[in-house]
This record gives sequence, C-alpha cells and structure tokens, in this order.
Amino acid sequence: MTSTENPRTGVRARTRGAILRAAAAVLAHDRAAPLSEVAERARVGRSTLHRYFPDRDVLLAATYEEALSEIGRVMDEARAQEGPASQALRRVVAAHVEVGDWVVFAFGDTANEVFDDAPDAADPEPEILTDLVRRGQEEGVFDPEADPAWVVQVLWALIFTGLEQVGRGRMPRHAVTPAVVRVLERGVGA
Repeated sequence: MTSTENPRTGVRARTRGAILRAAAAVLAHDRAAPLSEVAERARVGRSTLHRYFPDRDVLLAATYEEALSEIGRVMDEARAQEGPASQALRRVVAAHVEVGDWVVFAFGDTANEVFDDAPDAADPEPEILTDLVRRGQEEGVFDPEADPAWVVQVLWALIFTGLEQVGRGRMPRHAVTPAVVRVLERGVGA
C-alpha cells in the first residue's frame, strides 16, 4: 500500500515538527531536561517521541539541523541586503527574536558544535551581518570606527540577553526587538 501523504505536510511531518519545536523550547533552557518534558510539550507520548527519535543524541542532532534551517529561513525573509541599513537591522533582530528558542538552542550551548559537518566552514550569516554593518557605516547611521565584526558580536549578545529575559519571565517577547535595536543604535549610532 502506497501512501499519498506529502512527507513535508502530512501528519508525520507535523508530529515531527511539533517534537522538534518542543525540543528546542525545552532543551534551549535546560539541556538536561528529561525527554518526557519534550514529549509533554509536543503533546505526544514518549513512545511516539522515540519512534521519531530513538535517543537523545538523534533528537539533539535533528533539533540542531532544524534550528539552523529555521534561522536561515527567517534571515532570508529579513532581507538584510535590502533597504536602508537601519531598517534592515530591525528586520534581522525581529527575525531572530521570532525564532528565539531555535537561536538559543543552536547557539546557546557549545555542545552543539559536535553536529557541525564542517566546523571550519565559513558561516554565511556573520558575513551578511558584517556587510549590513558596513553598509550602515557607509550610510552614516552606524559609527564608522566600530569594527563590524565586533558590532555583530554585540548584536548577538543583546539578542541572547533579550531572549534570556523572556525565558526567565522578566520581559515579554514582543519587547525584545525594540529593546535590542534601541540599545544597539544608541551604542553604535553616528
């Protein structure tokens, strides 16, 4: 019997996606959380979780891969290369806040480095972001003396800090983007 279900949109794909989203949300804040918490958050039984991901390492690897995919997707949607640099920066920050659990899961734990296929390969996102900073410097909206790579690191630190505040219940998610942009622009404003 052949299934006509689309593997990207069918029940299996939705269940797999729910498990991965739950894993990102739970494990981003507690890497040692039991898989039963992930299953509960995904609203599936533990046996269902194990049918999709037989052990923690397989789940972690798949969650990391999905996190990179989601982050890449929102970066594409943010169109960092388009429009004035200040507006592009706001879109980039909002994009990363939108997928906050994926960001914290992927980059908040150095243990994820084991999942990188090519750890020495250049990551295209920092280049996109450093180019954005350079463009802002040329437009006169960012400090021309600030090192673009340093500004990107500050950007990441601010985003992580905002997402951490959300995770601790100290800040609503919708307040993170304006806070990050405000602090960054006032810190690197021309």
